Amino acid sequence: MAKSDGGFNLFDAEERVLAEANALRESLAESAPDIRNGVESLTESYRRSVREQRRLVKVSDRLQNQLASVNQELARRKAEAEEALARLREAQETLVQAEKLASLGALVGGVAHEINTPVGIALSCASHLADSTAQMRALFEADDIGVEDFERYMETASDTSQLILANCERAAALIRSFKQVAVDRTSSERRRFDLAAYIGETLASLSPRVRQAGHKVTITCPPGLEVDGYPGALSQVLTNFVMNTIVHGYDPGQSGTLSITVDEPVAGQIRLVYADDGCGIADAHKNRIFDPFFTTRRGAGGTGLGLHIVYNLATGPLEGSLAVDSATGHGTRFTLTFPRQASGGTPPEI
Repeated sequence: MAKSDGGFNLFDAEERVLAEANALRESLAESAPDIRNGVESLTESYRRSVREQRRLVKVSDRLQNQLASVNQELARRKAEAEEALARLREAQETLVQAEKLASLGALVGGVAHEINTPVGIALSCASHLADSTAQMRALFEADDIGVEDFERYMETASDTSQLILANCERAAALIRSFKQVAVDRTSSERRRFDLAAYIGETLASLSPRVRQAGHKVTITCPPGLEVDGYPGALSQVLTNFVMNTIVHGYDPGQSGTLSITVDEPVAGQIRLVYADDGCGIADAHKNRIFDPFFTTRRGAGGTGLGLHIVYNLATGPLEGSLAVDSATGHGTRFTLTFPRQASGGTPPEI
C-alpha cells in the first residue's frame, strides 16, 4: 500500500469508493440484478484502475530513487571535475609564471654578457694606464724623464681615459636599461613612458641573443610618442615575439631581419607591427598558435606558452587586440593594437 512519508495512504479515497461500491452491489443483489451487474462491472474496472495507479506510483518511486542516485553521482563527478580543473589552472599558472621567469632569466644572462664587454675593455684600459703610470713614476724617481716619455704618457693617458669613460658610460646605460625593464617585468606598475626609448631598451637587453643568431633588428617609431600604461606587459610581449622568432622563425644557421614598426593610425590608438622574414607559419597551425602548450618545437626550445602569454597580455593589461598574418616561406607579421592611455582600473597582474 502506497503511503506518504507521514504514513498517509495515498489511495484512501479510492478504497472508500470501492468499499461503497461493494456495499451498493450487495444491496442490489436481490432487488435489481441488472443494476448489480453493471455496478459490479464498473467496480471491477475501477479496481483495475486503482491497481494500475498503485503500480505507477511504485514505478515512480523507484525512478525517483534512481534519479536521486544519478544526481548524487553527477554532483560527485562535477565536484571532482571542478577540483581537477582548479588544479589544472593552478598548474598552468605556475607554468606561465615559470615561462615569464625563464624569459627574465634569459634577459639577465644577455645583459650580463653585454655588460661584460665594456667592463672588460675598461678594466684592460685601466690596467694599461696603471702600468704606464708606474713606468712614469719610475722615470720620475730616477730623474730620467724625457719630453718624448712625457708626451707618450700623456697620449696613453688621454686615449685610455676616453676608452674607460666611454665603456663605463655604455655599461651604465645597459644597467639603467636592464634595471627599468626588469622592474617593469616583475611589477604591475602603471606609468608614463616614451615608447621609442622603451622599445630600444627592451631590444638592447635582447641584443646578445639576436646577434648570436645572426639576425638584424630595425625599429621605426615616432620620437616623443608617450604612452600611459603598463610597460612591463609591453616588454614581455616584445621579448616573446623575438624569442619566438629565434626559436621558430628560421632554420638552423639561417639569419634574417626582424622589424618593429609603430604608428598612431587613429588619435589615441597605438599600432605596433612586429615582423620577420623567416619561414612563416603553416596554415594548419595558424588557429592554434595562441593556444597554451601548442608548439612545433617540443624538446627543441619551445614550451608552447610564449604566444599564449603574448595574447593574454595584449588583451589584458594592454587592453588591445592581436592579429597574425603569415604564410609558409614568407615570414610572420603580428599586429598589436592598444590604447595610448590605459583605462583607470585596478592594475592587472603581469
